Amino acid sequence: MPSSSSSSADAVAPVPARSLRGVLRDYVELSKPEISFLVTVSALAGFLLGAPHHLDVLDLVVTLVGVGLCAGGVGMLNHAMEVPYDAQMKRTAARPLPAGRVNPKRVRQVGVGLVVASAALICPIVNPLTAILAALTALLYIFVYTPLKRTTKYNTLVGTIPGALPALGGYAAATGTLGATGWVLFGILVCWQMPHFLSLAWMYRKDYERGGYVMLPVVEPDGGSTARQTLGFTAALLGVSVLPFWTTPTMGWIYLAGAVPLGGWFLWTAWTFYQTRSNQDARAVLKASIVYIPVLVALIGIDWVL
Repeated sequence: MPSSSSSSADAVAPVPARSLRGVLRDYVELSKPEISFLVTVSALAGFLLGAPHHLDVLDLVVTLVGVGLCAGGVGMLNHAMEVPYDAQMKRTAARPLPAGRVNPKRVRQVGVGLVVASAALICPIVNPLTAILAALTALLYIFVYTPLKRTTKYNTLVGTIPGALPALGGYAAATGTLGATGWVLFGILVCWQMPHFLSLAWMYRKDYERGGYVMLPVVEPDGGSTARQTLGFTAALLGVSVLPFWTTPTMGWIYLAGAVPLGGWFLWTAWTFYQTRSNQDARAVLKASIVYIPVLVALIGIDWVL
């Protein structure tokens, strides 16, 4: 069994000479681009909700770039920490680090550099509060959530905190404060993440078990708790998602008319999974979750413009 120490991870077979294009493609993969995109989009939602009268374009661009850098850096550091375990899972064994295509030490250096660059960019141009939230996101994800994945079934719930902080950071970037609307958006992201990651964990429960991850579907393989929590958090998401209509001046009937059926559709997929606990219906929940955030942010943007 591979050692979990960083020194042994660095001591794997030498990385062969490769084209620059191939190396860059691997580093992009290590940055978890899908998650980084959703995180950055959530920060955009926070900024729009916090800017009811006008947009400071410079602050918006710096915030989105900074959040994207932080998310990418955190993704790389997460990959670097989990090399021995990813190597044991079918779904992850071919990733750049377990496959030995890139150097773990260099990945850690780039990851730290991206996180530092994020705070260094956001702090002087936007505000210190947003930079602190970005740094806190990285610290909680790397030093709290990632280790907990191997020790407790509650790791997914804990992981929703760093996952939702970028949305709150977007609001702080626009306002310089942590207002009620910012916390509402934080709640939306917390509720959204649970069905997103629980459905994924259910689909790959055998793989997570091979890797030694203490995910809820691994600890409770009958799927009862996974299905109930997926349904419960998706129902809560529908309720929380309508709150901006009342807490934010720029969110009107267009937002509400879109958010309710969007959340209802997501809830329907969770209800179906609750009844069947099948991988096919878990995948439907996962697909709905991937669609949900960009569409919700689009509704926020449309209502903000109009």
